[in-house]
Amino acid sequence: MPETLKAVLFDLDGVITDTARYHYLAWKRMADELGIPFDEKANEELKGVSRTASLEIILAKGKKTFSDAEKAEMAKRKNDWYVDMIGKLDPSEILPGVKAFLASLKAAGIKRAICSASKNATMILERLGVAKDFDTIVSGNDTTRSKPDPEVFELAAKRFGLPHAECLVVEDALAGVQAAKKAGMKAVGIGEAKVLAPADLVLASTALLNLDTIKAKLY
Repeated sequence: MPETLKAVLFDLDGVITDTARYHYLAWKRMADELGIPFDEKANEELKGVSRTASLEIILAKGKKTFSDAEKAEMAKRKNDWYVDMIGKLDPSEILPGVKAFLASLKAAGIKRAICSASKNATMILERLGVAKDFDTIVSGNDTTRSKPDPEVFELAAKRFGLPHAECLVVEDALAGVQAAKKAGMKAVGIGEAKVLAPADLVLASTALLNLDTIKAKLY
């Protein structure tokens, strides 16, 4: 094992499980209530972005203005819809290859962290039965700035007591990859190379996550 890889920091949505569709359905319901056009293409702008920032993006599209109290109520309502949907999650919804990759990291003595804007991260991981597979969870409850700000990754590195250069990020969103690079960390992107261009390595799916491959290509 290379001495330079000591921790892998994972995004949650699109990397461990795909709850993005539930976010989309909840945001679409909110947008429909407000009379704001919103589709899956528009939803791409919300990937890796906090709940509050996502609401601001949607309201800006509709040129709608509300008080802080009204926006807080909207964000809570959207989250309630989302929580109701993800309450039905189970281990079958872990993405392909993830469990095996986590096991290989543990066997190699490499720390594992979840770094997500979601305030529901711990609940989601518990529903999936993998909360115990991570050494720390950094969620939207711990941070004040959204990706592409590197705060969430920097906090995980701080908890581990590791230099940023010894942490590798796994992300499916451009904002997350950008955050990793701003933090001085290498990044593996899950998805399309043209979308995740700043990543050091892009894999088409989580099924291709492999420690030996990552070591060979990046370390």
